[in-house]
Amino acid sequence: MRISVIGAGECSGEVYDLAREVGRILVESGHTLVCGGLGGVMEGASKGACLAGGRVIGILPGSDPREANPFVTCPVSTEMGMMRNYLVVQNGDAAIAVSGGYGTLSEMAMALKLGRRVVCLGGWTWIAGVETAQTPEEAVDRAQAP
Repeated sequence: MRISVIGAGECSGEVYDLAREVGRILVESGHTLVCGGLGGVMEGASKGACLAGGRVIGILPGSDPREANPFVTCPVSTEMGMMRNYLVVQNGDAAIAVSGGYGTLSEMAMALKLGRRVVCLGGWTWIAGVETAQTPEEAVDRAQAP
């Protein structure tokens, strides 16, 4: 599966570590990580996935693939700004939100509209249709469930 990890471009160290663990577990479970390719949660998840030997697809808002965080293995430039959020969730079979703000909320809404499973690890846990998880392991288990 390709699983999108979504979250804020700036985050606390604790949230970064949660995202890194999600990325690692995704790869160890045989999945490819899709994210927005920048910092914060995106970088944390990318780092965990990359260091575990996995593939990271980073869908970037700008035109320069060098904007990607150093752990993205396949940068995709879009020149779409935040409109690229749709491409991030459209290219995942499920989405895991790690905390996040309104950009994350928009991705969650689009993923739900696309019929994707959305799992939230902190943050927007009260939204109808969103599954909640307490740990990175639980988030990945829920995201990959049939």
